[in-house]
Amino acid sequence: MADIHTTGAGAPAIIRRSDYRAPLWLVPDVALDFALDADATQVRATLAVTRNGDHDQPLRLDGEGLVPLSITVDGIALTPDQWSMDGSALVIPLSGNAHAVETLVTIAPAANTQLMGLYASGGLLCTQCEAEGFRRITFFPDRPDVLSRYSVRMTADKALYPVLLANGDPVASGDLEDGRHWAQWNDPFPKPCYLFALVAGDLACNADGFTTMSGRKVSLGIWVKAADLPRTAHAMKALKDSMAWDERVYGREYDLAAFNIVAVADFNFGAMENKGLNIFNSRYILADPETATDMDYDAVEGVVAHEYFHNWSGNRVTCRDWFQLSLKEGFTVFRDQSFSADMGSPAVKRIDDVRILRAAQFQEDSGPLAHPVRPESYMEISNFYTATIYNKGAEVIRMMHTLLGPERFRAGSDLYFDRHDGQAATCEDFVKAMEDGGGIDLTQFRLWYSQAGTPRINATLTHDAATGEAILTLSQAVPPTPGQPDKKPMAMPIRIALFDRASARHHGDALLHLTQAEQSFRFPGFSAPPVLSINRGFSAPVVIDSDRSQADLAFLSAHDDDPFARYEAMQQLMVNVLVGTVAGQAMDDTPVIAAIRDTIADSKLDDAFIAEAIRLPSESYIGDQMLLVDPDAIHLARDRLQAKIGATLEQEWRALHARTEANGFSLSSAAKGARKLRNTALLYLSASGAKDADAIAFAQFDRADNMTERQGALAVLASGIGDHREAALDIFYNRYADDALVLDKWFQTQALAFHPDTLAIVDALGRHKDFTLSNPNRVRSLYGAFAANQWGFHQGDGAGYRMVADIVIALDSLNPQTAARLVPPLGRWRRFDAVRGGAMRAELERILATPGLSKDVTEQVVKSLE
Repeated sequence: MADIHTTGAGAPAIIRRSDYRAPLWLVPDVALDFALDADATQVRATLAVTRNGDHDQPLRLDGEGLVPLSITVDGIALTPDQWSMDGSALVIPLSGNAHAVETLVTIAPAANTQLMGLYASGGLLCTQCEAEGFRRITFFPDRPDVLSRYSVRMTADKALYPVLLANGDPVASGDLEDGRHWAQWNDPFPKPCYLFALVAGDLACNADGFTTMSGRKVSLGIWVKAADLPRTAHAMKALKDSMAWDERVYGREYDLAAFNIVAVADFNFGAMENKGLNIFNSRYILADPETATDMDYDAVEGVVAHEYFHNWSGNRVTCRDWFQLSLKEGFTVFRDQSFSADMGSPAVKRIDDVRILRAAQFQEDSGPLAHPVRPESYMEISNFYTATIYNKGAEVIRMMHTLLGPERFRAGSDLYFDRHDGQAATCEDFVKAMEDGGGIDLTQFRLWYSQAGTPRINATLTHDAATGEAILTLSQAVPPTPGQPDKKPMAMPIRIALFDRASARHHGDALLHLTQAEQSFRFPGFSAPPVLSINRGFSAPVVIDSDRSQADLAFLSAHDDDPFARYEAMQQLMVNVLVGTVAGQAMDDTPVIAAIRDTIADSKLDDAFIAEAIRLPSESYIGDQMLLVDPDAIHLARDRLQAKIGATLEQEWRALHARTEANGFSLSSAAKGARKLRNTALLYLSASGAKDADAIAFAQFDRADNMTERQGALAVLASGIGDHREAALDIFYNRYADDALVLDKWFQTQALAFHPDTLAIVDALGRHKDFTLSNPNRVRSLYGAFAANQWGFHQGDGAGYRMVADIVIALDSLNPQTAARLVPPLGRWRRFDAVRGGAMRAELERILATPGLSKDVTEQVVKSLE
């Protein structure tokens, strides 16, 4: 795939995109035979290998943690001098152009704490192979451009593992002597080894079916522990909805006779799109009103759709190499975002997507870990499953959709799938299909794949009274990022509208194509200066700096007919006040309060949108607007503004809280919106300082018939010091102590709380009997959440930094992928004052000095220190 460059003695190797070479050997067919056992599984792999091109290089098969028992070529056992190990890779000199190579190895799933390869989870045996986990199962050229047809046979103890699943379709099964049984699965579609999957265990199935647009019957199965079966109905509905949506919107039909999903408790990722057998973190499958919030329901729907959509955008057309990861992930995120928007509220979905982008990807773009959508190098590929690859990658696809329009974009996607079906493709292949299918030149647009950093757009609107023209001048700059000090102007679509202040109307959207460092656009027909609504629908993933006044923002927050732009105006109105307050300026907050009052009184707006618009921006987002982050000043300014909004509009919050009380649970858009607004009203009521606010929050907690309202109330109580705080936390724990997913919420709620003792609380929770480092969900719910709590994590004494660094070091030997994901918050040390920044840097250096540190964590730390 790419040559390996070492960085010095003992340092991890750097793999570079520019060094890509086609595989020397191909493996068109693979037969795998598993003798499954938790402690010692034997894997017999028979590879049909063919020489690729004119060369005399030996066959090199990747391996990691494998114990080889035998090696044969064309049925003849090799002697030890006929093969060798180069590190962990198996090297076999071969003279001919085609051979059958068979290896027999043993692996230990129960001892696999990395959760990569074949591992044990809650009595199940399951796999995770993306990106490079297949080499932990058997010797193989573990790279995405080696596509093979797989035949899989499994034998296992029938009492322990009555269900045996693999990729593709079931072929045959039967019983064996001594209580064992076997099953055979075949996948007729060539796939890279990262899409291999196997699951064995005692599972129950929610079985259903789907008839494709050509009339084929597909059997559907969601496999879970028997007790969890009632919580799979929503996931099954999401699966069937996504299958129908992909046919309707993209013309993509499912291609096998069976589609199975398995939920497992221990998983490094959210889910995995293995061909015909998706393996999911159970948090993205299990949902019912008692245990799942509305956000959980939405996440289940979105992730089920995402993994299903990968069947075409990722499986049928896969990546040539891991530098092309956004080819499948960015495109598929865009597809799942579009699906979720169609299933619910497009406006609220867009707001949510942009919030995630800004919170995760914009921070990534402005720090030491910034990288292009198509990176140029890496030490460990698992570190590049990032917001840039996924979320910014999706925005790049969305911009192409905006530039082309739905019909031409569909023509481009059809051409892409037709051209590259069964191939390992590149980002360039996708863009070229869009050019050819959509009739557009995207030469400059390709910079989105190669340049890191978030563009900043300066927008200045002037008015020529003599000509009646409004002149909009846009200038762009992309800030320097590691390895890219100088940037070229980007091509991007900027959607705008110009409002007449008197009538509160505009003459329609204009889609501007910004391609130069500075451009001016002229609009006739304005007798008075108009009000600028810019980047409507968030048409480009950029930061907008404009000369719009607070009065202009207040006007837009009341009148803009683009939901995202209206939300954005409200948020900017708040940000201006908060940033000014942190800077020590005397800011007038009355426009903010008036805008909130007007928004909640607007009967034309739905509850979900109101709830989004009136919430204050997060503390981390406020910090992102500043050159130097002051966590204490930000917390104080936001807390005081929230309290003032709460107190000034106390009666409105009481009325909203009462109005949105439901008489029964429903997943309708209206019901979900009402619950969201009810929780927001409770938050402001609690902030108001009203004497009965604590009791109202506890009453909501106690009487709730759904997790959305119960956890919403618990979050309010957890941030306070009232009498009901400990009672609510104890009640919640005792009620859900046996439900791991809900217990994660208990840990997370306390880690995210704005409580004066959050640091000590998190420290104590790390020693709680229900906390474990072996489960990624539990680690993320406590320490991942705490590191995202700007005020709690960035305590001036550096204790929060030491705590997270200790966890990174302890976790690295167990699960380096999960450990590495805790490093980036420490890597933002340059954004903070000298004391905090120095403390963060010291912890990074302490982590780096740890003997035997994984390359996963090493790469994150080294880049954070550069």
